[in-house]
Amino acid sequence: MQRPNKGKTPRRPGPRKAANMDKDPVGVYCRIRPLGAEDEECCVEMISSSTIQLHPPDGLKANRNGEYKETQYSFKKVFGINTTQMELFEDVAKPLIEDLIHCKNGLLFTYGVTGSGKTFTMTGSPGEGGLLPRSLDMLFNSIGPFQAKRFVFKPDDKNGMEIQGQVDALLERQKRDSQHSVPKTPSSRQKAEPEFADMISSEEACKSENVDEDCCYSVFVSYIEIYNNYIYDLLEDAPFDPIRPKPPQSKILREDQNHNMYVAGCTEVEVKSTEEAFEVFWKGQKKRRIANTELNRESSRSHSVFTVKLAQAPLDADGDHILQDKNQVNVSQLCLVDLAGSERTSRTRAEGSRLREAGNINQSLMTLRTCMEVLRENQMCGTNKMVPYRDSKVTHLFKNYFDGEGKVRMIVCVNPKADDYDETMLVMRFAEMTQEVEVARPVDRPICGLAAGRRHRNRAFRDELPRRLDEQGGPSNAVDDAALLNQLIESLPAMPRCELVDPADDQTLPRLIEVLERRHRVRQMMTEQFNKTASTLKSMLQQFDSQINAKETFLHDQRSKLSEKEKVISSQKMELERLEKKSKTLEYKVDILQKTTDMYEQDKRSLQNELETREQRLHRELLERKRMEQRMQGMVTDSKLKWEKECERRVNAKQLEMQNKLWVKDEKLKQLKAIVTESSSSSCGGGSGFPLERPEKPERPSRERDHNMGHKRSASPSPLQKALPVHPMHRRSHSAGGEKWVDHKPASNLDLDTVMQPIIPNAIKVSTPNEKVLSKCQKYVLRHQELASDGEIETKLIKGDVFKTRGGGQAVQFTDIETLTQEYATASSRKRRSGSVEGAAHMEDIENRAPVASTSSNLGFQKRRKP
Repeated sequence: MQRPNKGKTPRRPGPRKAANMDKDPVGVYCRIRPLGAEDEECCVEMISSSTIQLHPPDGLKANRNGEYKETQYSFKKVFGINTTQMELFEDVAKPLIEDLIHCKNGLLFTYGVTGSGKTFTMTGSPGEGGLLPRSLDMLFNSIGPFQAKRFVFKPDDKNGMEIQGQVDALLERQKRDSQHSVPKTPSSRQKAEPEFADMISSEEACKSENVDEDCCYSVFVSYIEIYNNYIYDLLEDAPFDPIRPKPPQSKILREDQNHNMYVAGCTEVEVKSTEEAFEVFWKGQKKRRIANTELNRESSRSHSVFTVKLAQAPLDADGDHILQDKNQVNVSQLCLVDLAGSERTSRTRAEGSRLREAGNINQSLMTLRTCMEVLRENQMCGTNKMVPYRDSKVTHLFKNYFDGEGKVRMIVCVNPKADDYDETMLVMRFAEMTQEVEVARPVDRPICGLAAGRRHRNRAFRDELPRRLDEQGGPSNAVDDAALLNQLIESLPAMPRCELVDPADDQTLPRLIEVLERRHRVRQMMTEQFNKTASTLKSMLQQFDSQINAKETFLHDQRSKLSEKEKVISSQKMELERLEKKSKTLEYKVDILQKTTDMYEQDKRSLQNELETREQRLHRELLERKRMEQRMQGMVTDSKLKWEKECERRVNAKQLEMQNKLWVKDEKLKQLKAIVTESSSSSCGGGSGFPLERPEKPERPSRERDHNMGHKRSASPSPLQKALPVHPMHRRSHSAGGEKWVDHKPASNLDLDTVMQPIIPNAIKVSTPNEKVLSKCQKYVLRHQELASDGEIETKLIKGDVFKTRGGGQAVQFTDIETLTQEYATASSRKRRSGSVEGAAHMEDIENRAPVASTSSNLGFQKRRKP
């Protein structure tokens, strides 16, 4: 038995390459998605097969020159909205599959904003298969007749391949068939998913014509996702524990001996047909993280990487078995990457886990952009800056393609709607920069120096050997020895008919002798041919004996190995029984702990319920206390206002009483003066015969007279009367004029559905004022809401003037307050009674108010009222 040999992935050159090494730029393609609705505004226009033009939307601001700026971007090829999936595959992915068959690595990834059609381009839909299913279909159509049996190639844990012997492969297949854990062969496999079975029609199937028929091939696929910068295996069969479900374990990146990055412990499944590969893909697709956002109903929340690994080894000189030479085994791979779309959280309104996912997606894409910028700078300027591959798992995984060799292609998916203009602009700039990055061109690797056509010659020899054996007298059950003897006799020359009447017959005897001699010669020739055939058969039998002996020796070795493995199996069975017993013991302990946990959980729930009840009670008490405090504060405020009004009324009454007393004294003085004047005049004019009339007593001015006098001046103003302080008249509010107002309404205010609403013309409504808004206005009003004393919401309009400060800023000086209240009908009777009392008090206050000096009189006239 030959020992299994280990195949390695193709060795890549180091980071420092020769100056004359051929390089190719990264192939960047653009695909434009159709608009969702016909009336939507479009901002992307396809000018030619390689150029697009971006038009700013109508609502976008103009640039510095005052004109809208339109930008153009060039790609290797642009696919319009009418491009089919087959046309896209022919230009982008088909060359990568041909390179994969010829031992060359490739990387294909889609890039764009969320909702631009990246997943549709990569996966497709029923009837419109994407790049991934078409790539698999072309691969299996090309290498289908030349595939090795299952488990001949076996991946190791270090990114390499092992070649197993026929016996080991047979044992692995028997083990797989007994366990039924690995997907079966295409003949006995279950029906594929209907979505994938209908993706590609038979007319669209294609294959590569340049396939080396002297090699055996095997295809291995793996499927991972990078979620929140952690790598998860989507094909891993984790045991399900209903009691304690475990989250999926993340994987780590490692570097093999050829400096290639790979995911350690990743599941690699060997597939033999397109349908089987679809099943494996769909199994991982169901585990991929997809969520609903404001911009996309099924938004990918992780980067997915589907890797197709092709292992191939040449046949031996006879064209019968795989060449057991580890240096002749090559492994090439093609990575199909569906990057998650970049998005703005202000548009998606993401919260919680969605916000964290969006942040990690944007961070990984930003790291990819940074790596491309550093690579371009190193290649164009000759610098040697370190590329930050390790800042993200995406760039760290694919650093071999940019530092090594291979073919890299990127499809930029664009959504032409106007809402995505800003994000599309950033994507276009990244794509334009990526086209300037160059990657080393992969070289052709000759597989071996054996003659071509070995498989064809071996097949022809196997078809010809049975025919030759039949022609040379192979064994036949229908012919016995007697029939064979008669056939040989009949093949001899026929004896002539003759009669001998004379011993000296000169005619008959020579003729008979001639016939006998010919028969003798034929018999000799047959004898020689028989001897040659016998010797050939003898050599073949000897060869068969030697082969049988070798097979018996081989079987003896296998039996000895089988006995050793049986011993190992028996020891493992004993260990398994011990572990089962231990497992049962642990399960019993787990049950006990589970019961204890349930008891504790029940106690915890009861305590939590009690705690919540007490918290609710405490909350209600606090609310009641706050309500009582507000009510008491309202009552205190009302009492304070009432007593202030009462004190003001009493002061005014006292002032009026004092003024009346002063008026009475003035009247008495006037009467006294009149009496003195009358007595003096009577003494001077006593000789006249005219009696003097007594002056009438001056009447005290009444309240009605004072009211009717209006603004008339007094005939004899008192010089002792002091003018009371004049209350300035409120000027008319400028809110009704042409001045601009800043209407500051905080976001916490409630909208009251009242009929009367404060409406301020020429106002700029803001929730948070700033200096820019204040500089445009002359007035400021703040809508402040608080709880009144009766428990209702009271709105206060605090008004002020806006003026400039010495430092160049803006300041507000408050001047006035207006109060808006709302009352419900349930408390109307109580409030009406209180209002009537307050109205009466207010009227009494107005009636007994102290006189106010009039500013329209130049003489300082003061109105007087009787007490």
